[in-house]
Amino acid sequence: MADKTMTRADLTEAVYHEVGLSRSESAELVESVLGEISDTLADGHTVKISSFGSFSVREKAQRVGRNLKTGEEVPILPRRVLVFRASHVLKDQINDDHPDRGNG
Repeated sequence: MADKTMTRADLTEAVYHEVGLSRSESAELVESVLGEISDTLADGHTVKISSFGSFSVREKAQRVGRNLKTGEEVPILPRRVLVFRASHVLKDQINDDHPDRGNG
C-alpha cells in the first residue's frame, strides 16, 4: 500500500513546479478547482474529468439498519453519498504501474 497521502499542499507544490505560477497563485488555483468541483457536486451535478474519472452524487433512501452490539433495529435516514468511478485510462495506468499484480 501507499505510504504517502497527497494533500492540498502537495497539489499546490506540484502546480508550482509544473506550471511555474507563484506558490500563492498555485494555492489559489488548486483551491479554485477544488471549490468548483465541490460546488458542482453539492448542486447534485456530475463532474467528469477526462482520462481520470467521474464524481457524482447518489441519493440513498431511508432503510433499516441494525446496532451490531445490541441487535436493535434503527432507521438510517435518507442521505446523499459521493460516488467516484475511475476511467479505464486511470485503471489501466494503476495496473500498468504494478505489473506483478494479477487480475483476481
